Amino acid sequence: MEGPGRFLVTGGAGFIGSALVWALNRRGHTDILLSDFLEEGKKWGGAVELVSRREEKAKNIQGLRFADYVEADLLRGRLLKDSQAFGRFSAVFHLGACSSTTENNEAFLTDNNFGYTKDLSRWALSQDARFIYASSAATYGDGSAGMDDKDDDLGSLRPLNPYGASKHAFDLYAQREGLLDRIVGLKYFNVFGPNEDHKGEMRSMVQKAFRQILETGRVKLFKSYRKDFKDGEQKRDFLYVKDAVEMTLFFAFGNPAAAGLYNIGSGEPQSWLALVSAVFTALGREPEIEFIEMPPELRGRYQYFTRADISKLRSAGYDRPVLSLDQAVRDTVQNYLAPGRRLGG
Repeated sequence: MEGPGRFLVTGGAGFIGSALVWALNRRGHTDILLSDFLEEGKKWGGAVELVSRREEKAKNIQGLRFADYVEADLLRGRLLKDSQAFGRFSAVFHLGACSSTTENNEAFLTDNNFGYTKDLSRWALSQDARFIYASSAATYGDGSAGMDDKDDDLGSLRPLNPYGASKHAFDLYAQREGLLDRIVGLKYFNVFGPNEDHKGEMRSMVQKAFRQILETGRVKLFKSYRKDFKDGEQKRDFLYVKDAVEMTLFFAFGNPAAAGLYNIGSGEPQSWLALVSAVFTALGREPEIEFIEMPPELRGRYQYFTRADISKLRSAGYDRPVLSLDQAVRDTVQNYLAPGRRLGG
C-alpha cells in the first residue's frame, strides 16, 4: 500500500487522529476522508468548554491536507443506509472515541465506543478495506492480569473505568465473532505530544506540566497511596505521538497482513518524576514539584504501573527505534508547545 491509496480517518481532528493525517501527508497521501465532531451542539461539556474544544480541534487540521470532511454521526448514519455512500477505501483508521477516563455515562460510551466501532468494522470488512482501530491500555485495568497483548487472555482483564470497559467490550466482541483474524486493534498506552489542546483534563502530563510551569513555576503530582510506590514514582509507559502514528501506519504499509491486538507503547516505563523533570529541563529550569492528594473517586481505579510488552509488534516486523522520553519531551516542548505550533502548522 505504499503507492496511491484512499483512507478514512475517524477522530481525524483529535490528538492521534490529526497526527496520523500529518504522517500520511508526509508520505504523500492526501486522498483522505476525515471524520470527527466539530459542529455546534455536540456534547463535550458546558457551553464555553464546547466552543473551546471545537475550535482547538479545528486548529489541529488547518495545516493538514485531506480530500473531504464529514461529521462522525453523519458518516455512521449514511453508511448504515448506503454502504457505498462515500466510495471505497484502502484502509480505515478508526481512532474516534470518547477517551475520557472519568466519563460515567455508560450508555453513551457503549454506543460511541462499542456500537460505532462494531458498525464501522462490519462495513469496512464488507468493502475489503483494511480496518485498524484504537483499543486502549485502559482495558488492562490495574495490570494484575498482566499487560500481554495475546488475544487469548482477554477474558481475564478487568478495566477500572467505564471508558476501559467500553473499549474492552469491542475487543471481546471482535474475538467472539472471529474478527480479530481480519482486523487490527491497537492498545495505546500513555501517548503525548502536540495537538492535545482540545482534550482539557484528559491532556497528557507533558501538556499540563508545561502550562503549570509557565503559570506557577512548579508542577503538582498526585501522592502515592501504595507503600510499594513513593510519591511521584508511579510509572507509566509514555509514548511520543510521532512514534504512535508510525506504529499505527505500520499495519497499513509495513505489514498489511497482520491481525489481532497489539500493544502500542515504548516498552520502557518511566516515573511521573522523570516525565515532569524532562519538561523542566526542556524549559531550562530546575524541577520544583508539589505532591497533592488524589481525589477519592480516583484512588480505587488508578494505574500505578503500566508497561507495554511490544514483542508482538516487533515480531510482526516493526523495527523502528522508539524516541527516548527526554528527546520526545524536548521536541514537544521546544518545537510545538513553546512556539504555539501544531503538527502540520
